[in-house]
Amino acid sequence: MKLVGYRTAEGGGIGRLYGESKLVPLGSLEQFWTDPARGILRSSENILDVGELSLVPPVPPAARVLCVGLNYAEHVAEGAFQRPACPAVFGRWTRSLTVSGTSAPVPAGEQGLDWEGELVAVIGRTLKGVSAAEALHAVFGYAAFNDLTARRTQHSTTQWTVGKNADQSGPLSEIVTADEVGDPGDGLRIVTRVNGEIMQDGSTADMIFSVGEILAYLSETMTLYPGDLVVTGTPNGVGYARTPPRFLYPGDEVTVEIERVGSVRTPIVAATGASS
Repeated sequence: MKLVGYRTAEGGGIGRLYGESKLVPLGSLEQFWTDPARGILRSSENILDVGELSLVPPVPPAARVLCVGLNYAEHVAEGAFQRPACPAVFGRWTRSLTVSGTSAPVPAGEQGLDWEGELVAVIGRTLKGVSAAEALHAVFGYAAFNDLTARRTQHSTTQWTVGKNADQSGPLSEIVTADEVGDPGDGLRIVTRVNGEIMQDGSTADMIFSVGEILAYLSETMTLYPGDLVVTGTPNGVGYARTPPRFLYPGDEVTVEIERVGSVRTPIVAATGASS
């Protein structure tokens, strides 16, 4: 089952994709994420045309976006980092999230944006102090994500927050329920393309910390709630580590595609008021 978010006059809604272009409403985002296991069982005779809707990320406004850095061994090596002893976590805000087809502007002062294709695990029920196995079973669904990064800003400090929260820098695909994806530890291919050229071609089987291990680690300290997003890291092949470095410039288009999950496409544009 694939879920998308959309905007109405009353607020944000969420629906189940029906065929290629139709949507079955499942209620408001806030209502749905109070109990997503029950929410997906709702039915409606009101079928909407996706092409006539304004799509939004299918997560509640209060969702946390928790991102894991340095979670693929070859990505650690290409950046000359040390292999982490525990997940390296930083935060995004939901305001940075967008949907496929939404443009991402290059911030003023940045040479360009960098790409990071990643798998997102969407929490389905409240988690606190759970094991890795318990945590994995609590995943509601998965999505493809591009952790577009302002590298100059990120690397100017040991704190990554600002460089990871540029405007419209978090394109997120529709959510696919976990039953259709299976265990990511078995290996899902992640491919990032820039203007059709493959830049990243990795597998979730190469994660240093599995999805379950990441969620269990987080749940030791903080309670995870339905609708929270956990972004699980990127394979090697990012732009800044190339020789010479390569970035995303206005006019480029970047796509992240994950096996059995979906894809998200982002055109790159100049910042408002900036010259191209």
